[in-house]
Amino acid sequence: MNSAWCLVILLALAAWCARPILVNAAEADAEKTVLAVEALSRLQGVDLNSNTKLKETVLKVLEKTRGTANFVKLVQQFKLPDQNPGLLEVAIAQPAGESGIEAVKLILASGDTSLIEQAFVGTNMIAAARLAEALGNTGEKQAVKVLLPVVTDARRDAALRKQAVRALARTPDGARELLALAREDKLADDLKLTTGGELNNVRWAEIKAEAARILPLPQGQDSQPLPPVAELLKMPGDAANGAIVFARQSPGCANCHVVNGQGVELGPNLSEIGSKLGKDALYESILDPSAGVSFGYEAFNFTLKNGDEAYGLIASETADQVTLKNVGGIVTRYAKADIASRQQSKLSIMPAGLQQGMTTQEFVDLIEYLATLKKAP
Repeated sequence: MNSAWCLVILLALAAWCARPILVNAAEADAEKTVLAVEALSRLQGVDLNSNTKLKETVLKVLEKTRGTANFVKLVQQFKLPDQNPGLLEVAIAQPAGESGIEAVKLILASGDTSLIEQAFVGTNMIAAARLAEALGNTGEKQAVKVLLPVVTDARRDAALRKQAVRALARTPDGARELLALAREDKLADDLKLTTGGELNNVRWAEIKAEAARILPLPQGQDSQPLPPVAELLKMPGDAANGAIVFARQSPGCANCHVVNGQGVELGPNLSEIGSKLGKDALYESILDPSAGVSFGYEAFNFTLKNGDEAYGLIASETADQVTLKNVGGIVTRYAKADIASRQQSKLSIMPAGLQQGMTTQEFVDLIEYLATLKKAP
């Protein structure tokens, strides 16, 4: 052991001396760290507990490489315990990279998933979603037990739950768990579109067949099933044609939305929607509009004392009067004295099935157009 360690030190020093002297201290320190990692990589099957000095050196280098691929390599090579916090950082930073995936595998192999679970209930939802992505990319069964509670807890962030669905669908065990939730009617409504799209696109024939029955894909024009969102995202779109589709009577987007001053102001202004939502979210907002109703755009059902009904968004309200705005921008005022009851609708005022008024390519073009509507720099 001592001779091997001396050889490593000599190799590192020789390599270091052969390098040009760097004026910048930070660059010099980084260069030394790279050389140290290179030297340590030559040691295989070493028990650090039998060599205190070597262990100290490894831990110092480990701290210098925190957050990098070399950190993961050192943890793996020397089987270093209690490094899950650093591994978690790499997983979140590189959820689709080799180092990030390997970092999550090491955490799962440790048997301690408490840090992952804490991240899922924390306030940084972007980091949590990236971690869920990394878990799915491992393709390991152990990931299912930490992802499934995210899907079934309606109190969790909607975007995180959808990412957990995508991650679960990467493994047969996870996909079967999602199917079981759907079969038992325990899958939340706001996750059905995402789940159906993912499971209808898996490579396991029996799962795919059952998904087509339990969670069929939305229908497009002529009642033909649309491709899953994952496939739609791969299709090239024509933004110019998408603008024409947007203004067309069917699907009628301009009847409820304003873009750069044109259209009817009922739903959210879409002039900068491309800066707020990715293409996947844009697809989902049309295919499943009730899954995520924007604050302030909740629809209400009113029952009047004369037996009539009214429906729309509350445009304004005073002590004596309620003003409703309906599709097409139609405004109607009702005296509160004439209202018997009101109830917030669970459905979006934006109707489902708008994609049925377009060909698949037109739908792709529309999303391409919406994605170009961004905030001016």
